[in-house]
Amino acid sequence: MNVPCLVDKTWHQAQTAAMITTLLQVALGGAIGASARYLTSTAVMRWIGPGFPYGTVLVNVVGSFLIGVLVVVLANKGGTRFAPFLMTGILGGFTTFSAFSLDAFVLWERGQVGLAGAYVVGSVVISIAALIGGILTMRGILA
Repeated sequence: MNVPCLVDKTWHQAQTAAMITTLLQVALGGAIGASARYLTSTAVMRWIGPGFPYGTVLVNVVGSFLIGVLVVVLANKGGTRFAPFLMTGILGGFTTFSAFSLDAFVLWERGQVGLAGAYVVGSVVISIAALIGGILTMRGILA
């Protein structure tokens, strides 16, 4: 006789609820971070003027610094449960460069210096190539 196991069902429901909660935290943080990025970039452009993406540089540097601070603080203070909201959400929305910087540092810190270098150079070169590919593709389609 096949009897359904309520413990497994309850466990799966709890896991699903936890995932939805985390996803909502990331989404809320992303909205906050993206808004902060927009406001920061706009303010910097109005202050310094157009011609060079100073606002983008600023958010990338600030975001990279903050993700470094948060990695240590959250790990040392038992606050890793806030990482989805703060790191993935807010800083991910503010700048994806912060996650890239953290990934590169982790590889370097593990002694994988060559891999870290390849990751940095490869990510930048491939991302710029993908950007160019997207631009050229759309220019061709819309021409």
